[in-house]
Amino acid sequence: MARKQFDLIVFDWDGTLMDSTATIVRCIQAAARDLGLPVPRDDKAAHVIGLGLHEAMQAVLPDIDPTWYPRMVERYRYHFLSRDHELVLFPGVRDMLQELSQEGYFLAVATGKSRVGLNRAMNDVKVLSLFDATRCADETFSKPHPAMLQELTRELGQDMRRTVMIGDTSHDLLMANNAGAAGVAVQYGAHPVEQLTACNPVYSAATVAELHQWLSENA
Repeated sequence: MARKQFDLIVFDWDGTLMDSTATIVRCIQAAARDLGLPVPRDDKAAHVIGLGLHEAMQAVLPDIDPTWYPRMVERYRYHFLSRDHELVLFPGVRDMLQELSQEGYFLAVATGKSRVGLNRAMNDVKVLSLFDATRCADETFSKPHPAMLQELTRELGQDMRRTVMIGDTSHDLLMANNAGAAGVAVQYGAHPVEQLTACNPVYSAATVAELHQWLSENA
């Protein structure tokens, strides 16, 4: 059966598949508190989710001495690793991924997480076997640079014009725009709807169920 629009479906991880936004925000704030640095507000901390870890720390505290950033990363990792085993997929995500995989789509992840962090998370929630390829921020350029999508399509032999990037942040959608892929927004993650809408996604889903239905009918 011919596909309607897409052969390759690429997902962001945190805030899109995994319910981790609030935990990431708290860990960024805890890292700053540990070091006696200004503690960013919730919305500021949420805005940098999706970036590579070093880029995220620079973006969330742009006015501090740069020598603090490696220590911010270290403290963030300390706090996140003490809690990441508690994190779960959003309800409905596993069924959606299994259905898409069974229907023969290529599935991939493009994330601001590190390779070690993504592998831990995927193993913990037992979805590693559902994905054909993954890219992490410590392996290539951070979002919104198009490199992750360029590398995934090249690795899997796919056409960028038949690739869709699904994410909860403007970083995800701008990466899709920069790469020439379609972008789909999910509204239940880190960035407010108006920021997502400004990136001109082809669809914006309020829930995982809406996303699942749209993919079933349009992908």
